[in-house]
Amino acid sequence: MSYPKTTHLMARGAEFLGTEHAILCGAMSWVSERNLVSAISNAGGFGVIACGAMTPELLDTEIAETRKRTAKPFGVNLITMHPQLFELIEVCKRHGVSHVVLAGGIPPKGSVEAIKVGGAKVLVFAPTLALAKKLLRSGGDALVIEGSEAGGHIGPVATSVLAQEFLPALAEEHVVFVAGGIGRGEAMAGYLEMGASGVQLGTRFACASESIAHPDFKKAFFRANARDAVASVQVDPRLPVIPVRALKNKGTEEFTAKQIEVARLLDEGKVDMGEAQLQIEHFWAGALRRAVIDGDVESGSIMAGQSVGMVTKEEPVADIIAQLMEESEAALTRR
Repeated sequence: MSYPKTTHLMARGAEFLGTEHAILCGAMSWVSERNLVSAISNAGGFGVIACGAMTPELLDTEIAETRKRTAKPFGVNLITMHPQLFELIEVCKRHGVSHVVLAGGIPPKGSVEAIKVGGAKVLVFAPTLALAKKLLRSGGDALVIEGSEAGGHIGPVATSVLAQEFLPALAEEHVVFVAGGIGRGEAMAGYLEMGASGVQLGTRFACASESIAHPDFKKAFFRANARDAVASVQVDPRLPVIPVRALKNKGTEEFTAKQIEVARLLDEGKVDMGEAQLQIEHFWAGALRRAVIDGDVESGSIMAGQSVGMVTKEEPVADIIAQLMEESEAALTRR
């Protein structure tokens, strides 16, 4: 099928990504791996490998395995606080990865330049308009604005508010993708009309047929509605814990207990702030793996955005993308 109105509005984003549709898949640790990433790219979208806490050796293998499964463009998401960030950038460079997404904080000095030396385009996240402008001036090629409705690590402001603030100021001169809470094509059409070059979705793809997530993890999504996806609570103001949105379960309570434990260790001088933050991040990595890979939906972390209520069954990636495009086209045609 052709989607002339939607394709026209996302032409700039699609050209930037080198894809048929300007639909990125959010980088979900343990979920956004070779199978899902290649399926999304093969279906005309843009898959993104979630590097997360991977070592350079593991990322090297993941990129190579993804390449075996698709000849289409895909990206790699790197966490800015990763202790081996520059080694991971070298791995991306060696493989000729076309796009690198920097997430989780302000990119450290020299990281954007190191990526661009290898010929890759850099996508950045920014929670404020001032920081967005600074990152784009400093070499960012495109921006992703992600609202608090998203799954995983989130900021405090809703997608609809961010879009109204950022798009009028930036969309004319820059490629901007909108993320957070997008579950249907009508919402996608709205953001494209506001000037977005494309969109990013995570939750909608987490339970695709090609996703390796455990069947029990997927069933938890199918049972859930928007209000079940809650943001974690910060227990101690000294611990700069970025809130995480996930389905409420025992794991949510265990995270609160973990924060209390780490705060106590800080009080006793047994850990410094850097180690405290690392312990928190390791907690999330382990809890997420237990849910996604082992199917422990009781105490594992079932990270999901508020669009989870729109995920009701397992579907092939190609069907999800086609449905989004059809819904968007119908909405734009009605207007």
